[in-house]
Amino acid sequence: MKRVLVLGGKLQGLEAAYLMKKAGWHVTVMDKNPAAAAAGLADRFLQDDIMTAECLCQEMQQADLVIPALEKLPVLEYISAAASECGARLMFNLHSYKISCSKLRSDKLFQELGVPAPLPWPDCSFPIIVKPSERSGSEGVARIEDEAELSLYQQRYGSLEGQVVQQYVAGPSYSIEIVACKGRLKTFQVTELEMDAVYDCKRVICPSGLSQGMEAEFAACAAKLAKAVELEGIMDVEVILHEGKLKVLEIDARLPSQTLTAVYQSTGVIAPEVYGTEERQGGSVDRYTFAQAQGVIYEHVEVSDGVLRTAGEHIMGSRGPLKLIENFFGADEALTNYRPGSRTWAATLIIRAETRQQAWQKHLQVIDNIVQAENLSGFEDREPEEPVSFGSREEEAV
Repeated sequence: MKRVLVLGGKLQGLEAAYLMKKAGWHVTVMDKNPAAAAAGLADRFLQDDIMTAECLCQEMQQADLVIPALEKLPVLEYISAAASECGARLMFNLHSYKISCSKLRSDKLFQELGVPAPLPWPDCSFPIIVKPSERSGSEGVARIEDEAELSLYQQRYGSLEGQVVQQYVAGPSYSIEIVACKGRLKTFQVTELEMDAVYDCKRVICPSGLSQGMEAEFAACAAKLAKAVELEGIMDVEVILHEGKLKVLEIDARLPSQTLTAVYQSTGVIAPEVYGTEERQGGSVDRYTFAQAQGVIYEHVEVSDGVLRTAGEHIMGSRGPLKLIENFFGADEALTNYRPGSRTWAATLIIRAETRQQAWQKHLQVIDNIVQAENLSGFEDREPEEPVSFGSREEEAV
């Protein structure tokens, strides 16, 4: 049996452990937190600090593949150096990640490559978005409607240097994953993303609903970006469909969470396993983008105050070790801390059917099953809120 070492037990670690268990690999997870989300899914859990663990090199050498499942740059630098010293096979490339983790660096790359993306200021009209380069979601994001608001913003915060300032675009969001192994590229199924009130992903839907031509365009764009960052490992590319055109919002050259499980449930393809076996397979560029697909709804819900609500994946990160339960209120699978009688819990629901439409109908039935069985007062499907207008924020502060 092949062995994988997953470094980090939060949501990305949960994704890695879930997928590699499905692939039939022996999974070891290392994290200093004994209540890490992935702890309950691993065949073996090591409670240790990655940065100080004396057994790290030995564990790396015993694994057929090492998957970093975290985003902190100092830790990733340490892991990369340790893997090089130990001769371990790592599904990660530090050079690629350093480009993708900075919105300024990645946006500059989009411009250099001519990749469709929101126009930078001042080459666009209002409204515009100002956002920190190295934060995620909508944290610190402000929408600016006109020159007067821009002047107020600069008076209060000073120079725009070090921040991303670009055209505000709206529309549905999509993601694609790409694996690179020694220059060989494989793209995977496109997924549609739905966001909660703070722009954290609450739901992944497969198939995407995009035309095959647009999905092919998206895959080609991902391959172009992967080559440009000299990717080795895995990367996801997120776009928004604005006025009929795909605009690249961001890239992340590390293991994503959520989308890969949805892709597996829809197509049967496990992206980290593809990377883990690619060295033996060899061959030329091969795409899994158009693999025969079932309909999948992958979503996060929580119960509190007698109500069932959708929310972004952040709600799953502090629920302790999660359990994998089959046929959960009619869902095919769930990752959850649910206990009978508990009035506060959360779950990632995994719902599969022959088509996207049938999966959605099954989702509605699952939601109703939970509300009825748990005697809840209702269901709230949280929607994105518009980014805060700087002018409105200033008025509220006065």
